[in-house]
Amino acid sequence: MIEIDINRHSHLIDPHLHIWGWQIPVYLFLGGLVAGLMVLSALQTLQWRTEERSRWSRWMAFVAPALLSVGMLALLLDLEYKAHVWRFYTAFRATSPMSWGSWILLLIYPATIGLGLASLTHDETDRLASVAIVRLLRLTTAVRRLADACRKGIRRLVWANLLLGIGLGTYTGILLGAFGARPLWAASVLGPLFFVSGLSTGAALMMLFPISEREYRMVQRWDVGAILVEMMLIGLLFLDLLTTGGEAGREAARLFLGGPYTAAFWAIVVLSGLVVPLGLELLEMSKNRRPLWLTPTLILIAGFTLRWVLVYAGQA
Repeated sequence: MIEIDINRHSHLIDPHLHIWGWQIPVYLFLGGLVAGLMVLSALQTLQWRTEERSRWSRWMAFVAPALLSVGMLALLLDLEYKAHVWRFYTAFRATSPMSWGSWILLLIYPATIGLGLASLTHDETDRLASVAIVRLLRLTTAVRRLADACRKGIRRLVWANLLLGIGLGTYTGILLGAFGARPLWAASVLGPLFFVSGLSTGAALMMLFPISEREYRMVQRWDVGAILVEMMLIGLLFLDLLTTGGEAGREAARLFLGGPYTAAFWAIVVLSGLVVPLGLELLEMSKNRRPLWLTPTLILIAGFTLRWVLVYAGQA
């Protein structure tokens, strides 16, 4: 009998080891995007009254749970035992990022929908209550009462969206850090990096919609700040890998410094996704101009690429 010992540990080569595929980057991207929308929608609700905000700005609270559902569908597709997903909600483990994430995801739906209902005008509430499916289910009165209750508790809903948005955005980075044996994923800056990146992509998505000029400028200022912080955190990520990660950390850093992920990371994420949008936004702010789609689109592409690169590089 011939025995063969394999001492390598590459998930992208050894078929018996589980590989995180496209579903996880999609889930992490949409989770961060939703976190950004929640935080920015809450901040706008704090800053302006309902009648002072544009329609699309107020409706972003409804866009968030829709996008989150797509992300959770991608996560479900990755699960080996899909019928057992309910088991996440039979217990809570304070030391488990997945346990925290499961409950945060569940709480986001009532928080975002409640803020959306609270942000509707009375005319919009009447139109929602008169939708055919609502009338068919005889929920017209219930919808109006629920919207009124949400308006009365709008301050609590705002803070719920802020806290849950920060929690969701940070959790998407901490989730990778749960695998401590992976030097790239174990970096302490991944949580803040993913949150700030999610804030930037959330701002980018809002800028693609016809929001008012002052709403656009407010979101743009937040995006500029987020991009600057994101660039700083990326620098800290490499500093951490190269100085405190040992040989394994340096090997992980080399994946981006001449390795197979160099072009995707530096060209798509850093250059076209951070440096170019930052320059364009600063130019737009100085000239008081508003672009159509280029800057937000570059930011969204970079946000997804960042997660795709980090997920796949962590398995290399």
